[in-house]
Amino acid sequence: MAGARRPYTPASRLPGGDRDPGFKTKPQLAVELVQAAREAGIEFQAVVADCFYGDNPGFTDALVAAGVPFVLALKPRKGTWAPADAAHTPTEAAAELGWRGPSRPGQWRRIQRRFRNGHSETWWAADAQLGGWGPERRLRLVVATTDPARLPGHSSWYLLTNLPRPASRRAQQANLAEVVRLYGLRNWVEQGYKQVKGELGWADFQVRSDRAIRRHWTLVCCAFSFCWQTFLAHHPAQPEPLDPQAASTATQGAQPTGHRRGTGRAPVVAAGPTSGAGLADPMDRATALLAVVVASAPTAAAPSAA
Repeated sequence: MAGARRPYTPASRLPGGDRDPGFKTKPQLAVELVQAAREAGIEFQAVVADCFYGDNPGFTDALVAAGVPFVLALKPRKGTWAPADAAHTPTEAAAELGWRGPSRPGQWRRIQRRFRNGHSETWWAADAQLGGWGPERRLRLVVATTDPARLPGHSSWYLLTNLPRPASRRAQQANLAEVVRLYGLRNWVEQGYKQVKGELGWADFQVRSDRAIRRHWTLVCCAFSFCWQTFLAHHPAQPEPLDPQAASTATQGAQPTGHRRGTGRAPVVAAGPTSGAGLADPMDRATALLAVVVASAPTAAAPSAA
């Protein structure tokens, strides 16, 4: 994410090291990306990122101060201050949610993750209490897993979000499903990295200077964009629309992005300049690409009884 606008430069490559005026951490660059997106008129429902960003207080504080909604992962066993008899890690907080089995789930709520290829998975999600995070706090800790009893590492998520918790029980369940759906979109970033690094040779450069390496990266990113452009040119079909009633319930109480042209209630890509001799498909292809990504993610499921 940090390299989409300006590549991250390690402190070791700068004359002044980490005190160099030009040095910025990846979370700092990520905040700049969010600000640039808002200034460009690109509206979004929430920022999603892995635990490298979720565990960074500077990043989360900046998003909170800017009024930007987010869903960020946390490390399962990252400790926090709490009284001796309270939970100190996200996994300990999850263990206190009262799971006794599917018929006695405690605070857990059953959600269905439905995928566009037709299959679905049963997950369980709940609001947990950890330190200053809680259901009624400014920041919430949402735990989602396929197995609340074992909390398997490959299918358990610990998510920090500032999306407010609705008041009604039915809306709360839909909100939990939406938080999980939003974080699931992040997997498409990893898929894109896999294609860029593996198929298109992101790291297969045979140059040494910083400028030459960045030029190589630029060419790889252009190739990646042209691949998607060609695909979309031959596959113009639009994705299936989501159920508006389910989406409305799930996003109830969503915070605005703070942009003057709209709020974060719906994922919208702002219109851009038209194509011309010096600019090919500036925004229309990007809009279609993002629509495909959202449509390929798990669908928003209608709320059901736990």
